[in-house]
Amino acid sequence: MNRRPDREAREVSAKSSERVLVVPAAELDRLGRFQGFEADAERYLEALLRPELTSFRPRGEVEDDPGLKQIIPYVVLRSRDAVFCYTRGGSQGESRLHRLRSLGVGGHVDEADADGRCGFEAYDTAMRRELDEEVEIRSRGVLRLAGLINDDSTPVGAVHLGVVHVYELENPLVTPREAGLVDSRFTPIAELAPAREEFETWSRFCIDELLARG
Repeated sequence: MNRRPDREAREVSAKSSERVLVVPAAELDRLGRFQGFEADAERYLEALLRPELTSFRPRGEVEDDPGLKQIIPYVVLRSRDAVFCYTRGGSQGESRLHRLRSLGVGGHVDEADADGRCGFEAYDTAMRRELDEEVEIRSRGVLRLAGLINDDSTPVGAVHLGVVHVYELENPLVTPREAGLVDSRFTPIAELAPAREEFETWSRFCIDELLARG
């Protein structure tokens, strides 16, 4: 008997009920809503990741609510002139992005990461957990905040706000730990622009605005 549909249904139900970190979209408007990539991440995050503004809501309730923005760590793994890329498989959380290429590793900030907190500490803990769950990194490196991504032109982008980090690695020694990171490899940055249409929108912003500037 094939139990795969039952297992997938349970996984979808569990993801819908998990509580994820959100901020009011109106606060983004107050700070200055933008479309695409914004390099001044610190100014936005200092205002957005305040305990009195952030909250945890069931993921199933906020996936179609543009009045709230789900905060998503999005880490680009770079080694010299190449970046880690993969294709999103079926086990990746956001079904609307399946089969698209990506150069960001990350995910939602879950309430389990918070330990009673709702601010930057919870976010930072989630980012590092997502990295550790999705990839094995066997190189020294420096992790830096690089910018924000907002894309209100798509249904999935309208309810998420990406926090972009670049992890500068000494060597391209990264192995996926999740089956959903398909066909993963380090790709020369020079090869990304000609293939940009294969990538999800957030990765296109990074290709155009972040990696193009070096």
